[in-house]
Amino acid sequence: MAEITASMVKELREKTDAPMMECKRALTEAGGDLAKAEEILRVKLGSKATKAASRIAAEGVVGMYLAVDGKLGAVVEVNSETDFVAKNDEFIALAKGCAERVALQNPADVAALSVLPMGDGTVETTRAALVGKIGENMTLRRFVRIAAVGKLASYVHGGSKIGVLVDVTGGDDQLAKDLAMHIAASKPKSLDASGVPAALLDTERRIAIEKARESGKPEAMLEKIAEGTMQKYLKDVTLLGQVFVKAEDGKQTIEALLKAKNAKVNSFTLYVVGEGIEKKVSDFAAEVAEQAAAAAAKK
Repeated sequence: MAEITASMVKELREKTDAPMMECKRALTEAGGDLAKAEEILRVKLGSKATKAASRIAAEGVVGMYLAVDGKLGAVVEVNSETDFVAKNDEFIALAKGCAERVALQNPADVAALSVLPMGDGTVETTRAALVGKIGENMTLRRFVRIAAVGKLASYVHGGSKIGVLVDVTGGDDQLAKDLAMHIAASKPKSLDASGVPAALLDTERRIAIEKARESGKPEAMLEKIAEGTMQKYLKDVTLLGQVFVKAEDGKQTIEALLKAKNAKVNSFTLYVVGEGIEKKVSDFAAEVAEQAAAAAAKK
């Protein structure tokens, strides 16, 4: 069996916010597999065990470009080390300039974007000069370019921390704007069930089955219970299944709204700054205690 170290327990605790002993038990049960241990904690502790999943792990901004006719758009994420730099006008201009170049020049990837002309040099030389001027690292992380089937609407929220582009056919400008705002607020993972990764569905199904089993449900009912849980999960994470944030009755789904407006969402892109990036969380008191203990051991 793999040795369960203090650092492993600490890492799982930071990811899940679960009690230390629960983390240790889960890691022991999982044979040291961190991902499996996190899944075990979700079964036992529910949503509390995924508290860290929503934490924004890096600073930066989302840069947006939208053509006047709404037929072409791009969104770019540019990261910085601190929020202070993310509010810098030159940094924000860099992100917006990158988004414009993505839309109009269609680079294949970040490397291709970096060599496009900007100012007196390239995107990369502009970035490097800004790093030298401010004294903080900055990175071009990712981008998406969309040539609309219908018409694009955009929405940027929270000091450019969240950016949305949504391609809508039919309806009107207000509907498209409402949809973009809804996506920013509700953060769907995909348009419909077909877009949810199979691995994610498998994980959620396993958790649903284990939760039902731990609550004492008969084995013969586990699959049926899991199926009901999965249907609820899909409504929560798919745009069409979500309840519209501005629904007056609190029940109208996006799918029903689109039907009423004779409209269709062709695709959408949602960027949340720092999403999926792990950020080291420092515990100053723990670091001081650790250093004191190390110093004492040398005496």
